[in-house]
Amino acid sequence: MNINLPYHRYHFALLMSLFDTLRAESVLMTQTPEESNILFLERFEELITQLEAGDQDALYSGQEILCQIISRYPQVAHMIPRDLLWYFGGDCLHYMPDEEIAQYQLLDEHQAEAEARGEDFDWEQARLLLMSEQLRNS
Repeated sequence: MNINLPYHRYHFALLMSLFDTLRAESVLMTQTPEESNILFLERFEELITQLEAGDQDALYSGQEILCQIISRYPQVAHMIPRDLLWYFGGDCLHYMPDEEIAQYQLLDEHQAEAEARGEDFDWEQARLLLMSEQLRNS
């Protein structure tokens, strides 16, 4: 995993934004003991460090972190960008409906086709285009 590739950089930015939001979110402190929240945020910081280092295990750590947010802090689960659930995959996919998974699979296919042609692929732009097309068709 190369954090300097646009696909990974985009998702890393989403993850950093989520981390900053959760760290600032006072609701975390009111729902569970403070020590537990501190340990959770420390694990989240370790995930960020793993991603920056290109550690493949970061994908498993990311799954654990996102699933913990959903189970431990359901009041802020809506803050998790859907793209992160897809990016980390695994257990995170349990929180995505089949239709949404199909959309992300289609995006993956478009990305693979573009890369096979030697073209750049803007994940965020392609996702927004696909979502807007589906809204028009519904």
